[in-house]
Parts: sequence; structure tokens; C-alpha cells
Amino acid sequence: MLQQVRIKSVVIWTGVALVSATAWSVLALSRGEEVSAAWMVAAALGSYAIAYRFYSKFIAYRALRVDRTRATPAERLNDGVDYHPTDRRVLLGHHFASISGAGPLVGPVLAAQMGYLPGTIWIIAGVIFAGAVQDMVVLFFSSRRNGKSLGSMIRDEIGPVGGIAALVAVFAILIILLGVLALVVLNALAESPWGTFSTAMTMPVAIFMGLYLRYLRPGRVAEITAIGIALLLFSIIAGRWVAESSWAEFFTLSPQALVGWLVAYGFIASVLPVWLLLAPRDYLSTFLKIGTIGLLFVGVLVANPTLKMDAVTEFASRGDGPVFAGSLFPFVFITIACGALSGFHALVASGTTPKMLQKEPQVRPIGYGGMLMESSVAVLAIIAACVLDPGLYLSMNAPPSVIGDTFQSAAETITGFGYVITPEQLQAAAASVEADSLLSKTGGAPTFALGVAVIFAEFLGGESAMAFWYHFAIMFEVLFILTTIDSGTRIGRFMLQEVAGKAYPRFRDHNWKPGVLLTSGVVAGLWGYFLWVGVNDPLGGIRSLFPVFGISNQLLAAIALTICTTLMIKAGRVKYVWVTAVPLFWVTLVTLVASWQKVFSPDPDIGFFAQRALYRDAIAAGESLGGQTEDQMRTVVTNATVNGVISAVFAVLVIVIIVDAARVCVRSLRHPDTVVNHETPHVTSRIIAPDGILATKEERAELVAAGLPSTGGVPGEFGGGHGTGSAPDDASGAADGARDEDGGSPR
Repeated sequence: MLQQVRIKSVVIWTGVALVSATAWSVLALSRGEEVSAAWMVAAALGSYAIAYRFYSKFIAYRALRVDRTRATPAERLNDGVDYHPTDRRVLLGHHFASISGAGPLVGPVLAAQMGYLPGTIWIIAGVIFAGAVQDMVVLFFSSRRNGKSLGSMIRDEIGPVGGIAALVAVFAILIILLGVLALVVLNALAESPWGTFSTAMTMPVAIFMGLYLRYLRPGRVAEITAIGIALLLFSIIAGRWVAESSWAEFFTLSPQALVGWLVAYGFIASVLPVWLLLAPRDYLSTFLKIGTIGLLFVGVLVANPTLKMDAVTEFASRGDGPVFAGSLFPFVFITIACGALSGFHALVASGTTPKMLQKEPQVRPIGYGGMLMESSVAVLAIIAACVLDPGLYLSMNAPPSVIGDTFQSAAETITGFGYVITPEQLQAAAASVEADSLLSKTGGAPTFALGVAVIFAEFLGGESAMAFWYHFAIMFEVLFILTTIDSGTRIGRFMLQEVAGKAYPRFRDHNWKPGVLLTSGVVAGLWGYFLWVGVNDPLGGIRSLFPVFGISNQLLAAIALTICTTLMIKAGRVKYVWVTAVPLFWVTLVTLVASWQKVFSPDPDIGFFAQRALYRDAIAAGESLGGQTEDQMRTVVTNATVNGVISAVFAVLVIVIIVDAARVCVRSLRHPDTVVNHETPHVTSRIIAPDGILATKEERAELVAAGLPSTGGVPGEFGGGHGTGSAPDDASGAADGARDEDGGSPR
């Protein structure tokens, strides 16, 4: 019998490998032929399956040596609020909602400028060998240290110098990321009454859900889920009515007006009780996200759209793309940050998730598996961009300074790039989604939404449904970015309160309203500044800020992989240190090269200081560049200076952390007897629960013998509060966990 099972397993995995290899061959070797997007789906899913089955298992059981008999912090410190053993399926949903925000939707869309092949290779190979590894290893080591945050682990394991550098870097990077993500929201909603109304309606819907579960019908999860989804769909339909009514003017907001509304929202949402807005929004967004992603996979397989973008475009080698400047290396690897490797995930994996982990082996499905799920979103994003006509894609993602602000000028410029498109085609594309124009809808979100609408319309409603699906996708994206903004602002507030608390201890009290309001205001004001800079940047905010966004996020990943590598060495697992050291070397190389180019490149389209010098000299000579006014040119000088300084400072901080960590690693190797082990002592776990999302036959038998449900728990206590709570309660508890210095998790 065992022999038959092994033969069956070999046959299945051989088949998966052959399908995946065939798909990769088609994608890599096709030149000039029509290529179906279904091949990209096959290559991705096959690679993910093989990586999860074999590589993640090797890391978990050989490199990390997960121990199912060891009690997790959630079991040992269970208080029902911050620490709570949670059903692994609920926790996977929470973790996925936390890590999967705008990044995997935006970065791949922008990187499509270089063709579908480079981005796809990095998304899939990057997540298998770097992104998912980082998430799982950080989650493992954090759970071994009572769920400590990334910053706390660096202070404990490396020292005060690296700890201070990490604290400054993480907080500053958080501000940059929030500003750029808010800019994506703004570009999607500006001058769009339909999108603005539908998005605004999600806020009272989420608040209603919070009140419903807390006061009206506690624990009625299915009821409020159905009601919430119905209200969201109604909001999209009602958005069209509003756009065609006298209310349209009220919801037609300029980019500058949206800055004020977004900053106000971020501030208010970050100080409201988590159960009122954050937890219900998280819960609802998880259902909407998983449902939409699943429907997209079905859409690609049913509609079978053709990839219209070249496999590799000339922009990849020339480095003069209209969407963003720079050659394939290193810029495709920083443009696609989330979806392949994201430093932000380290904050999640050392935030709420380790405080809710039932069993240690579950770091594999939640940490590694959760990141594979996010990577699949990135694959769908690059498909959505590449099924569009390349000329239309470029017209949506190039700033006005490149293509102008009329259909005629845009068509002429893009045709000059070698992608023929007419003004009539550009106008027709806008009319198909009931928009006045799609020109320079930078940020990636509108492009993704249009690609989704094209795919969905093929099998759900036809062209007449294009406008509905376009605005559905806009709300789909904006909903998650807004949850990132409010959660990120809250986390920034926690970090600022921790620092301020060293000078004035009262700030550490998260119930002290003056401290909460002051620190929230500071954080919202800081990312609001970068949002304002992006809105008023004459060269296009995304074009200027997204490289800083990508570099910052990947530098944060370098910090996370540095502490992972250090802990592997200190734990005596030198034999397997390559698991984290190799991706650390790669991401450090990529980000430092990118930082160097953004700071010192003599090309003003790439180097911030070269751009600053070009515009400063033009102002001194009384010249106008690109028809810009003197005030606009001075804005470019200021923005380029700030961006250049930030890029240089971040790079220096990461170098300090890596050098300090190298000192600790060398000392640990030379003098292993001096290594201080900060792991909590082994305590035997009483919880019985499956190691994976799906219980094996043996695990199901163990649960039945112990008289436990599929959620697991402590024998004789019917769950004993261990993982049997409802999803909203778990989500509230998770968000409430952000009240301590280690809590909270940005998306």
C-alpha cells in the first residue's frame, strides 16, 4: 500500500513538473507568436505547488526544525486579546489580508513596461527563494521569542547600534510607503465621482458591520458577511447613479482636495477603536479579495486572453521607458517589490500573526503559503496589464510631461515609441468604462482595473458590463489600500509612542488620548507631505516616488533577512544559513545598486541629484523645461533633493545594520560559547491541531480520539478557547494586539 502511494505521488508531481516546464518554455521561447495568458497561470501554479511541497518542507523541518510539541506564545501567554491560539484557516486569512495590499497589484503593472517575461520570472522565482522564505523564517523566530517585533529582535540579537538604525529606517520607510500607497488611491479616484462615491460608501458599511457584530447580533458572522458583500455591490451600482445625477459635482474631487480627505481619513481611522472600522474592514476585504482573485483565475482560463505586450521590450535594455526610467537590472526587481519579496511582511510576521499561532509547524502554510497566495495576485496583475494593447497601457501609465494631456498628443508620442494607437482608440477605451479620459492614470490601479474589466467582460456581461467591472476593480483595489493606510498610520503611531515614551513615559499608555492624537497627527502629517509632493510633482508623482517606494521596501527586506541570517548562525544552523543568506545577498545587491544609481547617476531621468542640477541650472538661465513654469521647476528641484537624500540615508542605515550583524555573526562563529540565546524555554504544548491547512488522515483521527473539532484545542476543554473563536472576534483580537509595542501589521 505504501509503495502504491509513493508511485502515485511520483506520477502526480512528475505531471505537475512537466506542465510547469512546458508553460515556462512557451513563455520564454515565444517571439512574435500569440501567447495565451493561461500559460502564465500554469507556470505560476505549477511552480508554487512544487516549491511548497518540497522546498518549504525542507526549510521548515531541516533548516528551522519546527517542533510541534513546543507551545507557541499564543498558548503560553493566552489572554484572549493580544495572544490567542487561532484556527490555522482563520489565521491564514488574517495573515493574507494583512500582507496583501496594493503592492502586488501596482508593481507588476508598472514593470510590464519591460515586457511580460522579466516581471513574471522575478515574481515567481523571487517568492519561492526569497519572499516566502523571509516571511516563514521571521514568523518562526518571532514565535520563538514571544512574538517580538522585528525591531525588538534586532535590538536583542545585534545590539544598540543596529537596533537604533533599524528603528529609524523602519519608521522612515513606513512613512514613504504610506505616502506612495495613498498616491495610488488618489490617482484612481481623482475626478471620478463613481469611484469616489463607491469607495466612500465602504466606510459606513464597515462601521455598520462593526456595530452589528458588537451590539446587534454578536457572533452572527454569516449574516453580516452576506449583508456586507451585498452593500458593497450596491455601492458600485449606486456609484453610476450618482455619477449621472446632480450629486456628481460633489463627488468629483481634484487631486489636491483628495489629499486632505485621505489624510483626515488616515488620522481618524487610526484612532478609532479597532472593532469599529479596522477589524470588520479586514474581515470583509479578505472575502472580497479571495473571491475576486479566484474569479480572475477562472476568467483567464475561460476567456483565454492573449498577451499583447512583448515578452521583453526595448525599454528593458535602453532604460528610457515612459512609465519609469532605468534598465531591467536593477529596476524591475525594485518595481516589483510586493508579490516577490516585501520587507513590510516582516512586520506582519513579527506582529499579530506569531501571537495567534496554534502550533509551530503552521509557520509553513501561513508564512510560506500565505506569501505564495500574494504572489499569485501579482501574476494576475501583470496579466491584466499585458492583455491590454501596449499603446493603451503606455497612455495610462506615462505622465503628462511625457505624452501631453490630449488624445492627439498622446497618440503621436506613443506611436513614436513604436506602438501604434490612434486618438479614436484612446477615446473609445475611456468611453467603454464611462470615463472622460484614461490618459496618465498613473499608479497602476486604473490599468489593473481596465485589464480586469476586459477579462471579466469576456465571460460575464460582455462589453456592456465593462464600466461596472472597471469600477468594481477600482473599489477592490482602493478598499485594501485604505486598510493599509489606516493600519499603517496606527502602527506608525505605536512606533512613535514607543520612542517618545523613553523621554515621557506617559506616551507609552495607548489609552492616553493626548498622546494618541498627537502621535497619530504627526504620522498622518508626515505621509501626507509625501502624498502632497506626489500630487504636485510636474514629472508625475508615481514616476518620481515609486522607485523610492521599491527601494525602501526591499531595503526593509534586507533588514529582515539580515536578522534571519544572524539568528540561523546564533542557533548553530550554519549548514543551512544559505537559505536566508543567498536572498539577503541578492536583495542587498539590487537595492544598493538601485540606490547608487538614483543618487549618483548623471542621467537626469534616473539620478535625483542630476535631475536637481538640470532644473536648477535651467532656472538660473531663465529657461523652461518641458513648458513648465518656474514654480513647477522649483518644485522638481525640491522633490529631487528630498528623494535623493532619502535614498542615500536609507542605504547608509541598512549598511550599518548589515555590518553590525556581520560583527555579531563572526563573533558567534569564533566564540560559540559566548552566544546568548534569547529563545524562550521549551514548554510542552497541550494543544492538538493539524500542522497544515488540511488535516491528514492521522491528524483527523487524533482530533476525533481527543474529542476535538477540526479547529483543534486542548483535550477535555472542547477547544478551551484555543482557536474556536469566530473570525471577527479573532480579527478584533488581532487588531487589539497592536496595542503593545510589537503589535499591529501593515498590509
